[in-house]
Amino acid sequence: MRVSVLDLGNVAPGTTETEGLADALDTARAADAMGFHRIWFAEHHLSRGNASHHPELLIAAAMMQTTGIRLGSGAVLMNHYSPFKVAEMFQQLEAMAPGRIDLGIGRAPGGGPIVDLAMRRDRQSPHRDDYTQQVLEVLAWLHGAFPDEHAFAGTPLMTSVATVPQTWMLGSSPSGGALAASLGMGYTFAGFINPDHAVTALQSYRSQFQPQPFGLQEPRAILGVNVTVADTTAEARRRVSSGFGLYARAAIDPTNATIPSIDEAARELSQAALDEPTTIVGGRWPRFVAGNPAEVRATLDEMLEASGADELIVQEMIADPKDRRHTHELIAEMFDLTPRA
Repeated sequence: MRVSVLDLGNVAPGTTETEGLADALDTARAADAMGFHRIWFAEHHLSRGNASHHPELLIAAAMMQTTGIRLGSGAVLMNHYSPFKVAEMFQQLEAMAPGRIDLGIGRAPGGGPIVDLAMRRDRQSPHRDDYTQQVLEVLAWLHGAFPDEHAFAGTPLMTSVATVPQTWMLGSSPSGGALAASLGMGYTFAGFINPDHAVTALQSYRSQFQPQPFGLQEPRAILGVNVTVADTTAEARRRVSSGFGLYARAAIDPTNATIPSIDEAARELSQAALDEPTTIVGGRWPRFVAGNPAEVRATLDEMLEASGADELIVQEMIADPKDRRHTHELIAEMFDLTPRA
């Protein structure tokens, strides 16, 4: 089983975004050494709690500090950008680190209404949803797949670069999986956003998958899970409380929500909130998986088997960077990952 990491550039309590970005690069180096398959960086804007605003910048920095781990976006929010700009950017990253770049594509505002307005490509005309066309154009640029009559036909991006980035569609609903399946793309489902629909979405993606000349010949699926592992169940429950607290803060003010310390979470949350299930109960998946290594491995194995995912990508909402690193160390041990030199 391939296991990977999704990093949001979390800003630890009492620190700055500069330190959050340094922590993200520390995570990339450590994940590379531990044997994780890939690390993806998120895109969030005007967010005090997450320092990863432009994943391509962290990809470029991390490629200079790692040796074998794949590097990618989780995700580039395609609805805001020119397909040509995105395709050329990631093809250049591929030229800098051949065989190691992933272009993860998603659709979301990336913040609140101000972000949506600030990022809009055309503020004079009504917003139009051309996401499918944007994704198709990115794929056409990367694979030289424009029809002969298209204005962009015969204009390859970088003819001397033999490889192209892997392309993935990221989503949290069955509709994203259906689009990925129709385009022959890999699909990553955010189980930490919509755990109740993960199995349906990933199974539907597999059943609807259609190979394309510029895509995959068979489906490839990743399951994203929020994971906190500690040496004991009690300590894992303490650490995961920061994640509960962050989600509670984000429900009130997503732009200004920062991850709380364990003590802050204890003060801000009710006991019922702190007792939120972190294992599968009555067939229902948790938003956060937490526990000791044996408990977490059992829960993750059940999720992977039910969803049919080929790969697991873990996100962690843990306040202390040292505790985040410990979670990654325990996950690497749980899945017997092979360390890199």
